[in-house]
Amino acid sequence: MKIGNLKIKGKLFLAPMSNVTNLPFRLLCKKYEVAMVYSEMINADAFLRQSPKTGKRIYFIDEERPIGVQLFGSDEKVLIMAAKKIEKELRPEVIDINIGCPAYDVMKTGGGASLLKDEKKLQMLISTLSSAISIPLTCKIRITKEVEKILKIAKIIEKSGAKAITIHGRTARQKYSGKANWDIIKKIKANAKIPIILNGDVVDELSAEKAFSYTKCDAVMIGRAAIGNPYLFKRINYYLDTKTILEKQTLKQKNEDFYEYLRLCRRYKYTSITSIKTQAHNFMKGFEGARTIRQKISKSKTINEIINLLGA
Repeated sequence: MKIGNLKIKGKLFLAPMSNVTNLPFRLLCKKYEVAMVYSEMINADAFLRQSPKTGKRIYFIDEERPIGVQLFGSDEKVLIMAAKKIEKELRPEVIDINIGCPAYDVMKTGGGASLLKDEKKLQMLISTLSSAISIPLTCKIRITKEVEKILKIAKIIEKSGAKAITIHGRTARQKYSGKANWDIIKKIKANAKIPIILNGDVVDELSAEKAFSYTKCDAVMIGRAAIGNPYLFKRINYYLDTKTILEKQTLKQKNEDFYEYLRLCRRYKYTSITSIKTQAHNFMKGFEGARTIRQKISKSKTINEIINLLGA
């Protein structure tokens, strides 16, 4: 598929997730054949203020390409300044604007899903931003309760210069509960001339196949299902190519992946105990005794404690 002039080999994308999709985790997903990765969601204003925390979140290496940097904010001038600076200094393949985050702290400032409420502002923002940079501008949105409204918004985004739209099939009010509405994504895809990327409820091989066949989307973006399970991308790719389901990883193989993640965290200095606990919890899902181990992981205060638990 192509996003603007960017050709992407593959149809599986890793969703940007705060405190999850850091450099080490993105590299592990790359190992398992994800086609496109994104930075964690970046506050445009914090980036311009050169916040050390934001600088860490946006940092990436060439082995991750193609990569998109996802920005959020509501001030047009700030977003334009940040996008131009990112293009010049970091040279990602894509800049993505978050128009779907349901977090209160993001929405109260007019960013994220709040932008869906003001069609005129949205049109001006995307039009100005897409003209300000030479790399593709894309948008990630959520659906609304009113079908006609979200169809109109998707068309506004397309006509304003965005080169692709990722659609999370839940409303901002739903956050991550309930079922993603693929019917609306299907309708948007049927009327779109740019790539449409489906996000929501793709958790395995069969759901991925259904997403493609039902909605005719150009790619699927996977978020929560990939946490602690980067091997999922290889499984889905293999199934889409062969219609054969790969065996699940053994506990030993999952542990090896987690230890590789830790090595990468230490190498690139991403040693937040919170992020590591999140991954450790999810790497242990589905195995005998996992509940007990995960409870102990929650109480761990150091990385070595977690390593000792998994080793045992």
